[in-house]
This record gives sequence, C-alpha cells and structure tokens, in this order.
Amino acid sequence: MGDCRKQWIDAMCKIVGPVLDMLEKGKLKETLPLTFHEERKAFAPLEAFGRSMLGLSAWLEADSELLDEEERALQSEYREKAIRCIEMATNPSSPDFMLFDDGGQPLVDAAFLAHALVRAPKSLAAALPDKTRKHLADAFRSSRKISAYNTNWLFFSAMVEAGLYVLGEPYDSMRVLYPLRVFQEWYKGDGIYGDGANFHWDYYNSFVIQPMYVDLVRLFESEHEEIRQMKPIVLKRAARYASVLERMIGPEGSYPIIGRSICYRFGAFQMLSQAALEHMLEPHISPASVRCGLSAVIERVMSAPDMFDENGWLRPGVYGEQPELAEGYINIGSLYLCSAVFLPLGLSPDDAFWKAPDEAWSAKKVWFGEHIVIDHAED
Repeated sequence: MGDCRKQWIDAMCKIVGPVLDMLEKGKLKETLPLTFHEERKAFAPLEAFGRSMLGLSAWLEADSELLDEEERALQSEYREKAIRCIEMATNPSSPDFMLFDDGGQPLVDAAFLAHALVRAPKSLAAALPDKTRKHLADAFRSSRKISAYNTNWLFFSAMVEAGLYVLGEPYDSMRVLYPLRVFQEWYKGDGIYGDGANFHWDYYNSFVIQPMYVDLVRLFESEHEEIRQMKPIVLKRAARYASVLERMIGPEGSYPIIGRSICYRFGAFQMLSQAALEHMLEPHISPASVRCGLSAVIERVMSAPDMFDENGWLRPGVYGEQPELAEGYINIGSLYLCSAVFLPLGLSPDDAFWKAPDEAWSAKKVWFGEHIVIDHAED
C-alpha cells in the first residue's frame, strides 16, 4: 500500500483497535475508562463501539481484490473481528451486552452502528451469522422506545430503520420519511441545515445531519418517489458543504475550534471524507487536495503526545488531553466519532484520491501565494 494510505490505516487502527480488541474478548466494559463523566458510564461501551464501526465500515467494504497482500490480510482480520464484536455487543448473555433501550443516548449509537451496516452491506450486514443477525435486529428494534428530540436526533431514528432495512427486516417508513421532510424546511442556505429550526455554529452538519441525509436518500430512493425527487437537492447541498469544510482546513492542518462536541476531533470532517468516498466533490475541489488536507489534519491532531492514555484509549480534547473542552454528555466512548474521517479508505488504492500527485488544499494554496477558484455561495 502507498505510504499515505498506510499512514491513514495505521492511524485508524491505533484509534479503534483497542475498542474491537477488548470487545472481541468480552472485556470492553472491564477495560474502557469509565470515570470521566462517570454518570454516563452505562452508555460508553455502545458509544465507543458504534462510532468505531462507523469509521471502519467503508474500509471493511473496500474490494479486497484491489488491495495489496498486506492490506488485504489486515482487512480480513478486521472484518472477522467486527462480526465477532457485533455478536458480543448484542447477545444478551455476553459480558459486554450493550444498553440499546434506555436513557436516550443508546438511540444515537445504535444509529451509528446501523450507519456502519449501510456503508458495508456486503462485509457486515450480509456476512452476519443468523444468530448474530437476530441479536442485532432485536437490539435495533429495542431502541425504538427512545423518543428522538426534534433536532439531528431525528436522523438517528431514521438510521436505525435503515439498519433494519439492510438486514432484511421490516422497517417503519415514517421514521425514515419524517426527518427527510422536516430538514428540507430547516435548510438555511449555502449548504447548511439548522439543527432543528434554529442555526447553530458547530460541526453537526458533518457529525450527523448531512452524512446520514445523503446515505438515507441513496438507500431509500428506490422505495419512495418522494425521496427519489429529493435526492439531487440533498446531494448538491452536501457537496457544497464539503467544499466549505475543505476551505476550513488551515495551511498547517488546524481548523476552527467552534461549537459543541469539538472533542470529536477530525470527525468534524466526516462530510468531506464522505464526499470523497462517494465521488461527489464539487469540480473545483480535487480528490488529491482533499487527501492532502485531511492528512494534514490527521497528522496535526495525532502529533499531540497525550492524545492517548497509557493503555491506548483516547483522552478528551482536540490537541491532546483538554478535558475542559468536553461537554457533560461526553464520555471516553463518545470520542471515537473521530474515526469518521477515515471513510476514503473505502476507495481503491488506484482511485485518484490515493493515486494522484500531492496537491495543496485551498487555504495552503492561498497563504503560499498560489491561485484558487473564488468561493461562491450556493442557495
């Protein structure tokens, strides 16, 4: 594998590896640090697992025949590990059986786990043993008793139904259709949706709203004419938002520290990563410039010497350990949403994203005296 791709894979595995290693052994609850915001400890295992799977899923789904021998072997190992971990997380007799149906938060992370299935229908959903498929479907259904807030949480209810859909289970179409409709009303212009009726300066359009919106309309367009007609609008707005994210990467790999949940680190760039994965970047944004920009962010964030504790678990913060940046709802498991930046690993090593020569991203070009296409708002 190329040096850059290998660096991304190494970084991804360094982050999510401890989660899957411990869960596979039935020891995640025993070893995951639970004292940070300890009142949230019941939710932490599913947060860590669901979010890790979200980041891993595209790479697990990558065509193994197009990978070199080293990467193919590692992917195979993680595919098998992921299946075993799903069983450990959803089997009621497992020591690591996770909470899916109480306290509100489990709906969020059931949805992230379901999104992983949507992104990896062959390597995850179709590969599950019958017993594990039943356990997972039961877990998803149990989360329905949790009511979603009238915010980005509406997408969590929809994505759980999407998880059931890819498992071949009956799904509730109204739980899917409602957020797709209401977020059309909450669109604020220039590629941004409100998180609810109001606008907020944060990265939730990238953490949740637009990645789920895009994949839901892609998944269900053949089931509903209304969704088919909505799809080009949703994708156009997402592409514009991805361009905005690309422009937010500073010349040295930093980015604006703004809004809540900033401890999700480079998960803030999920929509840019997804736009690269799904070949939906706007024409003036090259895949190579996105690769180089995201690589700079990953390298900058991971250069902090205290990002991980002595056992390899993430610590709260953006650059290293900065616990004051973590809201009260954030525990150690929450931090694993950072893995969503690694979605382009689902692309073949021969894709332009990986193969094209290095190219500076927009901010680096401008601040080094180069020339770029002027930015325009998209209504």
